[in-house]
Amino acid sequence: MSARRILVIHNRYRQRGGEDVVVDDEVRLLREHGHAVRVYGRDNASIDGMAKVTLARETVWSSRTTLDLQQQLREFSPDLIHVHNSFPLVSPSLYWAAAKAPCPVVQTLHNFRLMCLQAMFLRNNRVCEDCKGTTPWRGVVRGCYHDSPTQSAVLAGMLVVHRGLGTFQRKITRYIALNNFSRDKFVEGGLPAERITVKPNFVAHHALPEGPRRGALFVGRLSHEKGLALLGDALDLLPGASVDVLGDGPEMAMVQAHPQMQALGRRERSEVMERMHSAAYLVMPSMWYETFGLVQMEAFACGLPVIAPRLGSMAEMIDHGHTGLLFEPGSARDLAAQITWAEAHPQQLLAMGRNARAVYLEKYTPERNYTQLMEIYESAMEAMEEKKLALL
Repeated sequence: MSARRILVIHNRYRQRGGEDVVVDDEVRLLREHGHAVRVYGRDNASIDGMAKVTLARETVWSSRTTLDLQQQLREFSPDLIHVHNSFPLVSPSLYWAAAKAPCPVVQTLHNFRLMCLQAMFLRNNRVCEDCKGTTPWRGVVRGCYHDSPTQSAVLAGMLVVHRGLGTFQRKITRYIALNNFSRDKFVEGGLPAERITVKPNFVAHHALPEGPRRGALFVGRLSHEKGLALLGDALDLLPGASVDVLGDGPEMAMVQAHPQMQALGRRERSEVMERMHSAAYLVMPSMWYETFGLVQMEAFACGLPVIAPRLGSMAEMIDHGHTGLLFEPGSARDLAAQITWAEAHPQQLLAMGRNARAVYLEKYTPERNYTQLMEIYESAMEAMEEKKLALL
């Protein structure tokens, strides 16, 4: 595929997370291959001081985004628009501005926001799909977004309006799901199956020299959906066991208070990868489906086996006994059993780590990802050309 002009759109989060990392890495990958890439973004930090009425209006239909994007289309004249996150400040009005150009739009589905106000299909630490494929009134009543019925109503209003307008059905040329499990969920939720292609994220990483491996590691945001309370319960059943915890977040105090969790705080990505090369296994006790755990893929790149629940993309990515270990979701006892087995079988863990590295090299490298991404872009541009011809 020849070099293209690509406009990347991303509404950044207050606290930088895996999705922001993925966007930056993908932009870098495209530029390294000679494509002209311009990034249009909004930042949630700008919400501070914004009137609630203004924020609600912008969430449903952003006049600023519409004007900004019209200018971007005139000045940059992209061949394709690739959207990552549009919530809340960019808003779905972007798809309508793109359609007027017209310009093909590719949307990566990083979470389940189009079907779930809370975006994770998680409620009270359990999987909840009550709003999938329906009007999300239950999410409003329960205040699923930020524990606020009012804020939940604004988000639900955005979804209802744009479902009614056909935005998600007709204005997005191609969707990218990060795994087959997520794709199936989006199809169940009403997105057109023929427009959804599976393309995982990637990690650019060269393996470090092998050395001794020991100990357990947790990496990620310290929040309830990551299952830290469950990990604490499992450790309570294992006197003497401990886990190094890298990350920061609202559950830091809980981690610091647990005698078997070593709270090491947020670290630079380079140090995280170094620690992944020296750990024996990664514990990933998430309570939600994890559309695609970047940490899990980083572990594979470092030859580190993963212990995770038999849930969502984790069950799809991890081959039990080959690249890691799976436990029953929500079961502290089964998690403790898998940790016990891991501690007792260091040689088997090393073999699992080598298998995980092989899977990374096969599926999750930048080179493999670039090929898949270009195929999706080409498909989207061909579909737009066919649509233009049909209108002649």
